[in-house]
Amino acid sequence: MEHNSDKIALWPGYFNSKLTRNSGRRVPIDSSVPNPDLEGLLWASRKVGITKMKREEGVSHPKRPNMKEGRLWVSLSSASNILGTKNKEEMMQIIGGVWRESYSQKIEHEKEERRKGPKIGDKRARSQFKQNRSAQKAARRALVAKRSKKKY
Repeated sequence: MEHNSDKIALWPGYFNSKLTRNSGRRVPIDSSVPNPDLEGLLWASRKVGITKMKREEGVSHPKRPNMKEGRLWVSLSSASNILGTKNKEEMMQIIGGVWRESYSQKIEHEKEERRKGPKIGDKRARSQFKQNRSAQKAARRALVAKRSKKKY
């Protein structure tokens, strides 16, 4: 493959918060997400404003040959005009920051929905919710009964 100095490769593993810096993460923890994928990287790059990019699926990073994570080719000149920097590390931190913010909002929204419980019209979810509560109560009663038998 011939070298093109205007293109840079971004791998999802660069943004993996579960990896150490030695294992391949290239951004700080506050700019990384757990279990990143190519779609998320593509979305975060678009959210930042990068439009000239090419997705390449099923490709593995040389340091992680078992994982077919894919990569994203980004036009350096286009990205530098949009983000205001030619430094790849700074670009990755900007993209990772946007990605992390979106991920945090998604997690908070899911926690809020779980805390609210099932919706009023969702009978199936409400019945499962009730079964879970009754199962928990039954398990507690069984545990109390088991403990009381051991004392005597």
